[in-house]
Amino acid sequence: MITSTSVLVLGSGFSRSVGWLRDETTLGVGVHLALVGEDPPVSAARDIPTLVDRRGRLAHSWRQLLPKVMTRRIDLADVERELAAQIGAAHDAGLSIDHLNSHQHVHMFPGLREVVVDLAHRFDVPAVRVTRTQGRGPVGRLMRRLATTLERELQADGIAFPRGAAGLDEAGRFDEEAMLRALDHFAGTDVSSIELSGHPGEAEDDERHRYRWGYEWGVELDAVLSSRVREAIDRHGYRLGTYRDLAATKR
Repeated sequence: MITSTSVLVLGSGFSRSVGWLRDETTLGVGVHLALVGEDPPVSAARDIPTLVDRRGRLAHSWRQLLPKVMTRRIDLADVERELAAQIGAAHDAGLSIDHLNSHQHVHMFPGLREVVVDLAHRFDVPAVRVTRTQGRGPVGRLMRRLATTLERELQADGIAFPRGAAGLDEAGRFDEEAMLRALDHFAGTDVSSIELSGHPGEAEDDERHRYRWGYEWGVELDAVLSSRVREAIDRHGYRLGTYRDLAATKR
């Protein structure tokens, strides 16, 4: 049922997984661009000085990064240099990249958004994720405004994107019932393409201790393996595909 995955080039699992990703020729692969988080950047600290601290580490969260972007304390040339290095590392590893998204969804924000759109063109990546939420609080309202703006820019630039999405509001707990609700919801709309995004994984993965999110990887893995979810996909007439398939239908 999984048709696409996004690789975190900075992550320790990248070198271990890249071989089988090359072998899984029907699986769409994107780059999960990172300007924040637990992992060190690809670039040397001297090449991206405004993105890293004295230890050469990226900001831990978007909450530290974005105020610096908005007050122009982040040099967007540093952003471009690091993100290009991440996409380049995926290409150099032999992966065919069909979409871009970002860790903690920072590609949605002004300044960073334009860099990612430019990189999609430079590296001939046909699609970009538009992060969506149903949240009613301040962050939810902000994300909806950002989604509308990014949609307009991608459409003007000829870059594909799913027209609907679920997974942000359910992050870390996108279980079987939540997936069934999302599928039922979109079946009753005229949205032409949807992305269900999650973090499925082994419940006792050795890497869990590195991340403080508390995500229930095993619960999400059970959901994507669920026969009920697959039956709902078939019942509603959804056609599974990759971001590259989405770009092809756009043409």
